Amino acid sequence: MVTEELEVVKRPQTEDSPRSGWFFALVDRLLVPIRRGKEPEHQPATGFYTDTTVCIGCKACEVACKQWNQLPADGFEFTGNSYDNTGELSASSWRHVKFVEQFPTPDPITPPSPPPQRFALEILPTPTPAPQKSPDFARWLMMSDVCKHCVAAPCQQACPTGAIIYNEFANVYIQSDICNGCTYCVAACPFGVITRSTISGHARKCTLCYDRQKDGLVPACAKACPTASIQFGPIDELRRRAQKRVAELQAKGVSGAHLYGDAPTETYTALHSFYLLVDRPEVYGLPDKPFNPWIHMKGDYLRTALVGVLTVAVLLAVLLW
Repeated sequence: MVTEELEVVKRPQTEDSPRSGWFFALVDRLLVPIRRGKEPEHQPATGFYTDTTVCIGCKACEVACKQWNQLPADGFEFTGNSYDNTGELSASSWRHVKFVEQFPTPDPITPPSPPPQRFALEILPTPTPAPQKSPDFARWLMMSDVCKHCVAAPCQQACPTGAIIYNEFANVYIQSDICNGCTYCVAACPFGVITRSTISGHARKCTLCYDRQKDGLVPACAKACPTASIQFGPIDELRRRAQKRVAELQAKGVSGAHLYGDAPTETYTALHSFYLLVDRPEVYGLPDKPFNPWIHMKGDYLRTALVGVLTVAVLLAVLLW
């Protein structure tokens, strides 16, 4: 599936030349805005599998994403939140590396505890205390966050102009030339992914490097990741690979290793960008049980209809009385 960049450059560039003559040129010019292009053939669904246990926080994915998509810089302000200078996903940051510092807080009354235990690099410990307490060892949790490319995306369902679509790779894609900047998608996304650009006024997010995929290339972030924390490919293959990795970690004693978003739940569909985590999703800034607002729409429509009927009935009763 993957083609080297050098081979793509060598491909012959073919372009359908317009018919000669001023009349045909004028007709083509008039029909271009309303002409419907040929629908591309559907391809196997692709996505991301992010293994947070091997992420080193180098931010190569952030840089590669900005460089390829020509996104503006976010400045060099120090946020004070560990080594995170981006802060969150935005219209200009489609990749965001999170740094979660888990260090035991010393008690001033009790004597200092011995230094934290050291672990092998291939084994990450799982916290044993209660969920509300801090772990009794020191570690960093790092995760490269991105759009989840949901199977049934609330942003796509909420878009009033049809700007958000599913492309032939089953990825959620925003057509900027159709977006009117209403931000309905921003409110609908339970992961806080989409943001309206302050430059163009359109909603923007990760495209999963749609232009690179069409040429058989790996997305820029996955290609730049030095530890293979970000893996790209067909979703079914990624799920099998992730399940095998979870089994390996659990066999080594990492009982908290689990997948997030690889399978649908009662309130949400599966994600085409899922994660391997070693702690609770809230620790990584992910909702524990995301839900699709569309689930409650039937009840909302029914209640609205009943209120409308009762209102009309009351008005008619008042007028007749």
